[in-house]
Amino acid sequence: MENNRRIGIGYDIHPLVKGRKLVIGGVEIPSKKGLDGWSDADVLSHAIIDALLGAAALGDIGQHFPAGEAQYKNISSLTLLKTTSDELKENGWQIANIDATIVAEEPELSVFIERMRQNLSQTLGIEVKRVSVKASTSARLGFIGRGEGIAAQAIALIAGE
Repeated sequence: MENNRRIGIGYDIHPLVKGRKLVIGGVEIPSKKGLDGWSDADVLSHAIIDALLGAAALGDIGQHFPAGEAQYKNISSLTLLKTTSDELKENGWQIANIDATIVAEEPELSVFIERMRQNLSQTLGIEVKRVSVKASTSARLGFIGRGEGIAAQAIALIAGE
């Protein structure tokens, strides 16, 4: 990788609702509620997409994959992440690493973290050791603490151009 490096940050949050699957990092997690959104509402993948796009100064997830467009209805966010990764490569960028945190009161996510890392690394075409995923709670405070939603934040380092 070249000396030209850039950092991007991404954040996403979705409400939890009945009648939807809970998908985070491309992993379907057993839960009575899922995240509401136009796509599969995978907050982790969405935060990473925004971090990557931001690092490359290529806009944001809403510009690339607008809600309301039929082609994105219920689409896997890993598909959107792959498209984003391909666009970065086309623009001369390589992904050096991703560091992300999911914030959820429940369900317990620790047993799913390794599968999330594997899914993300395969989708991005990078080694799993370059993808960090952590989970935290909001100590029962606020929207997330009341179990009304889940958030994620991500930082991406890219190199090239």
